[in-house]
Amino acid sequence: MNLPEKSCEIDRLVTHPKLVSMSLNGIKTQQRRDGLYAYPNETFQLEGTEFIITSIERKTLGDMTEADAIAEGYPSLAAYKSLILKMHPGMEWDENHLLWVHHFKQVK
Repeated sequence: MNLPEKSCEIDRLVTHPKLVSMSLNGIKTQQRRDGLYAYPNETFQLEGTEFIITSIERKTLGDMTEADAIAEGYPSLAAYKSLILKMHPGMEWDENHLLWVHHFKQVK
């Protein structure tokens, strides 16, 4: 995959304390962003624990499944959608909106 230049640094990938906790507990294994924050095999740390980016995908909001929402750290796709729309006032859920999906895991 020919990846563009990163739009943000990897340390900004997972920042919300609740999502950091879920990542540390192995619940959260994906992060969707408008921009590319990391490349495969790049590492980052959350509270002293190392994580590695296992893969990157280019997907639309409409591609998102219940399993993806759970991997994002949410109980359901409906809960994910509700929170995202609250976090971004005026945003509409556009099924065709392209995102970068960052897959990651803890380095053991």
